[in-house]
Amino acid sequence: MTTKRGLITDTFKVVKKAKRSRKREKMPPSPPQKGESRTEAKAETEREKELQKLRQFDLDWRFGPCTGITRLQRWERAKLHGLNPPEEIRDLLLLRIHTDPEYNQSLWSDYHL
Repeated sequence: MTTKRGLITDTFKVVKKAKRSRKREKMPPSPPQKGESRTEAKAETEREKELQKLRQFDLDWRFGPCTGITRLQRWERAKLHGLNPPEEIRDLLLLRIHTDPEYNQSLWSDYHL
């Protein structure tokens, strides 16, 4: 004789979770830490935006390879070959090239090939 086994739902009670009626609200940006003024925080975000544009330039292969040369050299080479690199990149590089070495070197400068 075989015994009839019950369903798993007979053993364990079904518990339904209440649905969330509200969507999660985005957290407001954290306030600047002690000693950091709003202008410093704004300048840092502006710097990050500029560096992000330069990284995108590094990753764009339409302007040729970027290993072994600086970003400005790559921009000038692309201009020489008629590849129409963005003028905004050149302006960023000329503005910050002497004050910040991170602007000068490409994304791949740390990887020696």
